[in-house]
Amino acid sequence: MSQPLAPHRIAVVAPSPVSMFNLAIPEMLFGKVEVAGRPGYEVVVCAAEPGPVPTTGGLDLYVRHGLDVVREADTVLVAGTGEPFEPESRIVTAVREAATAGKRIASLCTGAFQLAEAGLLHGRRATTYWAHAEELRRRYPQVDLRGDVLYVQDGPYVTSSGYAAGIDLCLHIIRSDYGAAVANEVARRALVAPVRPGGQTQFTQTPLPPERGNACADTRGWAMRNLDKPLTLTDLARHAGVSVRTLTRRFHAESGVSPLQWLLHQRIERAKELLETTALPMDQVARACGLGTADSLRGHLIRRTGLTPSAYRAQFSRLGSPTGTGGAEATSSVA
Repeated sequence: MSQPLAPHRIAVVAPSPVSMFNLAIPEMLFGKVEVAGRPGYEVVVCAAEPGPVPTTGGLDLYVRHGLDVVREADTVLVAGTGEPFEPESRIVTAVREAATAGKRIASLCTGAFQLAEAGLLHGRRATTYWAHAEELRRRYPQVDLRGDVLYVQDGPYVTSSGYAAGIDLCLHIIRSDYGAAVANEVARRALVAPVRPGGQTQFTQTPLPPERGNACADTRGWAMRNLDKPLTLTDLARHAGVSVRTLTRRFHAESGVSPLQWLLHQRIERAKELLETTALPMDQVARACGLGTADSLRGHLIRRTGLTPSAYRAQFSRLGSPTGTGGAEATSSVA
């Protein structure tokens, strides 16, 4: 009888001063992954100098591990830090060596500066928090900086913009490792939005109103339960008890996208789950998630992932995989 696979090991590197929010995100999400009743990840926080590490909030966090744990990790995730976010030579060296060893390297917020200093992002697409994008572009002009997206993956390197975009990056990693169904279950357990597309804009020009996140919550939940139906803007507005114009305004303020953009994303996510967890024919998958036809499903999935539905199922199906591990995405673009 084969032994279950060991948890995927993630070393979270804490530069100084580190963002406490950045450190909380990996623990919150990766710690909720279970596969066949076993933890999917083992997360270890490390620093260039073990011991008290200053944070951007003025507190000190005690980090027990040094950068030697990076050598044992499968994925290295560099957290963001406060200004002036100067790269730390020991972190840069550790990250560069990890990349040479073939490990996946990721960064949250200004952690991208450490990756850029290590030369990993030369000629590659990357992002960072929009407020510091110009500084990264000035320091590292060889980086193909995408300053207005949530996260981007180029080969084995994944970078996210600031704050809550780190949640999207971690969910993207979980989906790449264990599939959309697992990632969306983690999102539900953590009470955060399902996996969002990395190419979604950071929406830095539109301030969100204080009520964000609540006014349309019931309607979003209702829509999720009725994805197989041909929902329209009028249907959504009728459920919310407001005009189409008011719904669109509130929805964009809360979700950062229009109602129909949000709905399409949820339909595609549902299609991914069905492709991974069932053997339904493609036309039934398309109908069940509200995409209509197999041709429509194919077009949307190719645009989102670079894979046809058949190729996606072959690569990410959970039906014949008792360990629950899946392959990485075939395309280097964000899913």
